[in-house]
Amino acid sequence: MNELLEAASRASTVGNMQLYSMVVTSCESPVFSELGPCHFNQPAATGAAALVTFCADVHRFSRWCRQRAAEPAYDNLQWFVNAAIDALLASQNFSLEAEAHGLGICYLGTTTYTAADLVRILKLPKGVVPVTTVAVGYPAEPLPPLTDRLPLEGVVHRDTYHDYTAEQIDTLWAEREASEETQKLLRENDLPNLARIFTERRYTQADNLHFSRAYLEVLQEQGFFEFDWTDKPLNR
Repeated sequence: MNELLEAASRASTVGNMQLYSMVVTSCESPVFSELGPCHFNQPAATGAAALVTFCADVHRFSRWCRQRAAEPAYDNLQWFVNAAIDALLASQNFSLEAEAHGLGICYLGTTTYTAADLVRILKLPKGVVPVTTVAVGYPAEPLPPLTDRLPLEGVVHRDTYHDYTAEQIDTLWAEREASEETQKLLRENDLPNLARIFTERRYTQADNLHFSRAYLEVLQEQGFFEFDWTDKPLNR
């Protein structure tokens, strides 16, 4: 684990500020069982050897600034984005190092859905917000083949962004839509195409709005957006 965390700490970072923290929770910790519901009790979460919660963190750097009579100004959207990028870069380094050691990993997107609970359970101070969680452990069975991806021409643009024609969109998704896995999903969901599974089952408008509001509230509670867009302190 120390080797994985060391690799994570070597990730690229904005201004060499390392605006992230990694909270490691092993399966032997009493906190571990509290995290399961935060990730909807997914087997990847409850069966992991450890969960590592990667957090955007401007708290530590701001403390350092203030202790040296330098007033920080990182309580805003720009610096949440910077810190979130730092945290995600660290998480990718961690994951690549884990796989190089023969471990299995799973990113848990539920982290932002239940950020308020994670703030409470992990005792995160203001200026610290969970961004993602990586479940890690030795796999109980051989790792599955690589998950399908769009062909390279679907995600690479040369010089400028080139928008897609309807025919190109059809071509990019053709292989995935024709796969046996997709056909199985269509039967299980009784829907005519894969896109409808995404919009009507997996990521619905109601859920998107609910979790967006909840995450925004966490960002506000954790001290981001302390200033309005006219640069005047908000009245609280």
